[in-house]
Amino acid sequence: MLDGSVQRSGNQVRVNVHLIDAETDAHLWADRFDREIGDLLALQDEITGRIAVTLSAELISTEANRPVENPDALDYVFRGRFILGKAPSLENYQTGIGLFEQALEIDPQSAEAKTYLAGALVCEFRVFRRKSRMADLARAEKLIDEALAASAAKTSYAHNVKGGLLRLKRQWQDAINEFEAALTLNRNNTAALQDLGWSKLSIGALNEVTPLAEKAVRIGPRDPRIGFLYLLIGTVHLLQTQPQEAIAWFEKARVTISTVPQLHSELASAYALVSDHERAAAELAEARRLAGDDRYSSISHLRAIGSWGVPKVEALFDATLFAGLRKAGMPEQ
Repeated sequence: MLDGSVQRSGNQVRVNVHLIDAETDAHLWADRFDREIGDLLALQDEITGRIAVTLSAELISTEANRPVENPDALDYVFRGRFILGKAPSLENYQTGIGLFEQALEIDPQSAEAKTYLAGALVCEFRVFRRKSRMADLARAEKLIDEALAASAAKTSYAHNVKGGLLRLKRQWQDAINEFEAALTLNRNNTAALQDLGWSKLSIGALNEVTPLAEKAVRIGPRDPRIGFLYLLIGTVHLLQTQPQEAIAWFEKARVTISTVPQLHSELASAYALVSDHERAAAELAEARRLAGDDRYSSISHLRAIGSWGVPKVEALFDATLFAGLRKAGMPEQ
């Protein structure tokens, strides 16, 4: 049961929210939202959005940690979603994938298991870009197409996964259509807001990117993966030749996504562009260590694995990211 109260003092409003187990009367979660009263409809949207996002995470955590003697497919899906809601790491992705595989073994027709397994495969590849996992993308596409075809009511997350695959195939406008479909079904889908932002960046609509990321931050401020949104905002600053501002956002992202190689490569570039060569070299070394392959061995290798965008966006990356990486010590070949 979700209950709460609203208090108002002058132009300030405070909303207290509690999630209670109706069977045991135990408090599962509580939060407080303090805001100034301006546009009441915008205020309502923000608060309800934050409650919805936080409540979803709490319910997934509760279900994932509930002792079950004989777990069914849905139990394994909840456990996988709980693991993937943590900070990104290869171990977490592989554990989550294993749990979704178990769900699919129990119920081979489960659209939900197919959707989340496909999503995990796409996310693991997108974050760590391991060449050995290329075959996973073909499998993910088959799974999500089956899930979308079988599901009478298409889910927001299913469209999100399909959009993620299209992004990797550099079909950015088609990806944008999928992310917008995801948001039509669930306007509080922070992952869709983030992915829509990256896709807008890829087509060169830089002025549309940061508002999308900021909206996702507002409605999911406690998301353990919020660093990806900070990384997105920092990337916009980097492409706009504002390396000092980019560094501030990248350092903020480090708190939650320090295991992501891309973060450290962009930090290396930004530090090099402000002539902090010692930090640039350290960040480039960390990117190489975390990647575990040769993508950061040269500019040509990095270009080959990236989805940099339309030609004018590629030119921006060349003038900023790649220029900085050259200064940080990355060779051309």
